[in-house]
Amino acid sequence: MAILKFRVYFEEDDSIYRDVAVKHTQTFLQLHQVILRAYEFDSKHQATFYRSNDNWQRGREISLEKYDKAYKVEPLLMDATPIGSEIRDPNQKFIYVYDFVKNWSFLVELINVSKEESGKLDYPAVVKSEGIPPSQYGTKGLVGDKLTEIEEKYDLTKGTEGFNVKEEDGTDAAAEEEETESEEESEEPTTDE
Repeated sequence: MAILKFRVYFEEDDSIYRDVAVKHTQTFLQLHQVILRAYEFDSKHQATFYRSNDNWQRGREISLEKYDKAYKVEPLLMDATPIGSEIRDPNQKFIYVYDFVKNWSFLVELINVSKEESGKLDYPAVVKSEGIPPSQYGTKGLVGDKLTEIEEKYDLTKGTEGFNVKEEDGTDAAAEEEETESEEESEEPTTDE
């Protein structure tokens, strides 16, 4: 049985992505569910996939359900469409849109096809996570492992004093600016009322 590995990019920032593995016989409904799980979104909203090309143009729609809107071509339904039936080339792309009000968009790209099924995984599965996902309902705090992940990735513990810019003559521009500001503050007359 073929295992399809997709990279699911957050459209607004391609450094944020999740790799998911699915069996080619599984449906787009299962792909939809694993993407939501990977990005920590709930499943309360409308969703659709579009078959796409290398230029990320939207093609045939594979929808969660038939929505009350005009369609050029009748959409396929996620629960009745096996993923393997929509793979047209080795780098097949899909656009996934979730929550038509917020319009969360993800770029889904086939990155690997394997004949070997892993006994350790329960398909569909999230196999790699990179970057902190956007928060579905506003901001969420960085706590625990995620903060540690950022500190390790960007090494936030070093250089906490800030950055200094050296002038051409080798003097410290930030230090000179601070001295000038403190001199100006001491020169201002104080008035007592």
